Amino acid sequence: MTGFERVTAADVRFMQALAQRVTAIRPDLISAGASYGELAWTWGRGHAAHGASWPRRLWFSGGEPVAWGWACLPHRVRRGDGTVKDVTGTSLTYQVHPGHAGMVDEVIDWYDGVAAGPEHRVVPSAADEFAVERWAAHGYRPDRASLGDTGDWTQLNERDLTDVEQPVLPDGFRFRTAEEVEPQAAVRAHVDAWAPSSYTAQGYEGVRRTAAYRGDLHLLVEAPDGTMASSTIMWLDKVNRSAEFEPVGTHPDYRRLGLARAMLLHGMHRARAAGATHATVACLGAPGHPEARGLYYGLGFRELSRDAPLIRTKTGTAG
Repeated sequence: MTGFERVTAADVRFMQALAQRVTAIRPDLISAGASYGELAWTWGRGHAAHGASWPRRLWFSGGEPVAWGWACLPHRVRRGDGTVKDVTGTSLTYQVHPGHAGMVDEVIDWYDGVAAGPEHRVVPSAADEFAVERWAAHGYRPDRASLGDTGDWTQLNERDLTDVEQPVLPDGFRFRTAEEVEPQAAVRAHVDAWAPSSYTAQGYEGVRRTAAYRGDLHLLVEAPDGTMASSTIMWLDKVNRSAEFEPVGTHPDYRRLGLARAMLLHGMHRARAAGATHATVACLGAPGHPEARGLYYGLGFRELSRDAPLIRTKTGTAG
């Protein structure tokens, strides 16, 4: 398909505005991919490389956004280690304001018009029973592969920022912010933690250009040898007084030293100083992925919402 409107930085701000409005009244309706911080992170790091495969549609009422859809069409991902991944299906992230719940059918119709490839996927919030029923009426079924014990469904976790313990780093390690390090060091911290990764200096520049990014809330842990051993970005939603950690990662050689725990505690103190009263962070929710969930639960986070991955194939059967 050609001629569709692609997601822009201005569109992301509209999407984030809807995320803020929904969060204020029904935070359990926010899927992990539609959260305030995830929207900025996804667009910033990938728009230059993958934006041509990102059609979008926005719906407004009275000048305010009430629904949006952001599809990801088949494309090729080139990673920093030279490997290539071909994405052959289409996936959708979307949000509908609960006061306009019936518009989900318009989102579905639009998605059916732009989707390509043998599989069409979508991840509504499991709490949105009406939307899940409407997707089912259009032939979408639970994605069994994503929902298995080692599946890739995501949950969003939350905790308040009262009684946050003080962070403790191992001797020789220290906290830094992105304002204090060279851009290539911040990029390297993410690539090392998430290898193989498609993140680049160009992607980082896109992240920094998003309206929600703050360099003083982009945290790193520096090892004694100068390696940026752990990093996270906090996205401050002033409307809801919330800070979202996305992404969170640690270099493989520096894991199990308590760096991520200390960094998140440090971040919660900085978020509280910036006006936040609670924090959120996403992780894989399947039983076979306990590591990140264990870290966050150990810090007092608990599940706020979870995704309900759905799929429709060309034959109409679930994957």
